[in-house]
Amino acid sequence: MKVVLMGTETRQTKFAYDIDIKGAELIAVAGDASPEVLAEKAADAEYVIADAISSFTAAHMDAMPKLKLVHSEGVSINKIDTAAAAEKGIIVCSNKGANAVSVAEHTLTLIMALTKSIYPAYKAVMYGRQIETKTNMIKAGIKELSDYSLGMIGFGDIAKELARMLIPFGTKVYYTDIFRPSPEIEAKYNVTYLEREELISTCDIISLHVPVLPSTENMVDREFLSKMKKDSFFINTARGELMVNEDVIEALQIGKLAGAAFDTIAPEPVLADNPWLSIPPEIADKVIITPHIAGVTINMFRKAYRTIWSNIFKVEAGEEPVNWVNRKK
Repeated sequence: MKVVLMGTETRQTKFAYDIDIKGAELIAVAGDASPEVLAEKAADAEYVIADAISSFTAAHMDAMPKLKLVHSEGVSINKIDTAAAAEKGIIVCSNKGANAVSVAEHTLTLIMALTKSIYPAYKAVMYGRQIETKTNMIKAGIKELSDYSLGMIGFGDIAKELARMLIPFGTKVYYTDIFRPSPEIEAKYNVTYLEREELISTCDIISLHVPVLPSTENMVDREFLSKMKKDSFFINTARGELMVNEDVIEALQIGKLAGAAFDTIAPEPVLADNPWLSIPPEIADKVIITPHIAGVTINMFRKAYRTIWSNIFKVEAGEEPVNWVNRKK
């Protein structure tokens, strides 16, 4: 049994150390390996573990005619051609739910950092403006989380965890989703459903929790932002492809948004020409960007690799894996 580690070799070593891989032969390639590289190094491989930001196309699949399973190391599978895989009889699996706690924690951290002005306050103290800054913040009014309403677009595993974490804070939490769960689920997480337009226009904080699909790509554009409350906050710990960078920057410049925080911006990797790296100084203090680390905690990887290897062994034994995302109906 040959397994390709596509951009995941060091993480396999670090986080799957206690998993008995039963003599599997591991073949490490770069995360951006071409079909030609795979044909040269792993033509007879049956399994691929792919970094969540690695592209895996029909051409990659054709380079490995014995391929049975492509498993995303993370939750997202938007970089994998799932339709082509289904046509070729190749199973694609994700690690659905593995990062729910870690991303929810990170989202809550960004919410608190924005609403408490942590970054600009820190800078002000470091530049010797402690009393001036404290006085100005008191005048402006420092709110607690119970003073805010949070609107979540999408109500999957991460959004549910975030809602659960916010219960002790007394935050008013709303959500919108194409699937509305039972009243019992809403009560469990202390959330209220709103239609998307109402949620966008009435909530103080908007947080994205949807995958990248044709229907969601670039969803946060100038029209979307124009409907948000003035001085509201925008959080994106999902995917950078969900927003139009220039439109969010403009919303900050005209004062529509009081602040924005992201764990991921597109395109990735972030290069020097990305518009977020040259934002005007007057809005720089309103922005927090972290390097796509929300879902990469120790616990997330350990859970993920247990699922990955369990699924590999299940497919090898002719059994059905969990989190199979391209099953033909």
